[in-house]
Amino acid sequence: MKFVKMHGLGNDFVFLEDKNGADKDFSQLAIKMCAPHTGIGADGIIVIVPSDKADVRMRIINADGSEAEMCGNGIRCFAKYVYDNGIIDKKEFAVETLAGIMKPKVTVGDDGKVSLVTINMGKPFTDRAQIPMEGPSGPVIDEPIDIDGKTYKITSLLMGVPHTMTYVKDVDAVDLHELGPKFETYKAFPRKTNMNFVQVIDDHTIKVHTWERGAGATLACGTGSCACAVGSFLNGFTGRSVDVQLYLGTLHIEYNEQDGNVYMTGPAAVTFTGDWLEA
Repeated sequence: MKFVKMHGLGNDFVFLEDKNGADKDFSQLAIKMCAPHTGIGADGIIVIVPSDKADVRMRIINADGSEAEMCGNGIRCFAKYVYDNGIIDKKEFAVETLAGIMKPKVTVGDDGKVSLVTINMGKPFTDRAQIPMEGPSGPVIDEPIDIDGKTYKITSLLMGVPHTMTYVKDVDAVDLHELGPKFETYKAFPRKTNMNFVQVIDDHTIKVHTWERGAGATLACGTGSCACAVGSFLNGFTGRSVDVQLYLGTLHIEYNEQDGNVYMTGPAAVTFTGDWLEA
């Protein structure tokens, strides 16, 4: 089975093409492929399948075998893959995901390959029931919760997938592996949540470390970067145009005032290609 390993600022995926993969169960394959010592090693696998609703469809299965609705870094890699490999010949196109139709726009370099991808990530949903999160209706902004006897102020929203953030003085000092799972499985989130620890650098720059639901600590999270940019605006820390610093680089996020959509721009790269020999 041919595969391509790709990453978006360190958030890495194994790409497969399967014309008959619309309804297949890829959970066990994802667990095997994503294993760091006995497999390829990745945060998830992404399967390219045909779509009857858009130009092409993206399925993303996390390293633990669960299927995700969307992934911001994943869809940037996806857009580069389908354009560079001739599956799509347009610079703007529609991708079907479990979170709805996403519309990437690619920037092509002198070598004919995609260098940057801008994604219209759609509108954020801030009502508690939409996240979903238990409790009374309304937005969840700077709301106190208790984790192991300590109070944290959180902001939560749905950005394709549920995201929660808390603001800290120094994200590098946060024990992500200790705190991440506790927020992810907090009792108020019936479908769990992705957890972001955010440091405000200035009124247009933030630094983010993310614990992803189903994948754990990752080097970058596109939907998380979008959610944190929106959350930072809602909390009054930044404007609508935000640079999000991640471990290996920066994503630019624009929370557009006119249409209410969130636009993410960043790179994607091929790491290597190979053959998966295990059935």
